[in-house]
Amino acid sequence: MSDIPNAESISAVPVKLDRVFDSCSDKDCITNLQVMLDSGGELPPQFTSVKTRCCTIDNICMSVEPIPFNRGYYTVDITYTFGVELLCYTRACDSPAVMRGTASASKSVILYGSESSTKTFFSSGARVGETNGCCEVVNLPTASCQCVDPIALETRICVLPPVQQDPAEPSVPRRTVVLTLGVFSVVELTRPVTMTAAAYPYNVPAKTCSADTDSPCEIFNRISFPTEEFVPSADAFQQPPAAETLRYEGFTGWQPA
Repeated sequence: MSDIPNAESISAVPVKLDRVFDSCSDKDCITNLQVMLDSGGELPPQFTSVKTRCCTIDNICMSVEPIPFNRGYYTVDITYTFGVELLCYTRACDSPAVMRGTASASKSVILYGSESSTKTFFSSGARVGETNGCCEVVNLPTASCQCVDPIALETRICVLPPVQQDPAEPSVPRRTVVLTLGVFSVVELTRPVTMTAAAYPYNVPAKTCSADTDSPCEIFNRISFPTEEFVPSADAFQQPPAAETLRYEGFTGWQPA
């Protein structure tokens, strides 16, 4: 908006939004996380060391359940599905082989989500709330989980006990990859509510839309020379020491003027 409106132009209007009733942030260190390789088998025996090339969160599955005898509080069960790309080495100096797999981990948090005994139907076909077998309205809050891609803290080869399927056959230990991941997350419980908010009148923007038609060289000429890119960062803002300072620091080449 071009101008700040005065107080007389402000009006109160009802708005529909998702209110956050409770939230928490977490820093999880997930240990002994087994990687299920996409090949379906175990880690081939020729690989003697592995490391994680990248690790992403491919999916998050959540369920919300009310806590008995503690009205308004809910348990949020979260299951992470990680996509892992591994670099597998036969010897330290050889080129690694790339293998991919998945891993999963679960956690639970308890948050306050308030209560509601209403069912809401929308013209789009969506609805909030349902009736259970006891003719009671179940209106659960909506859980959301924000997170960044995990940090691979450790990647190692683990030997698991063999699975003995046929007693006549010799048992062979199974080799798998085990991870330790660091995950940062924020979990929220929200409900749709109607609230009153201050509304300002809309003004047509004063800025005119324009397309830059300058030549590439004219655009380049307006860019400042990146001096800091040519100076080592450790020395960028340090002045050379004075001669008197060098003398006291044991610099033997100093000579008095």
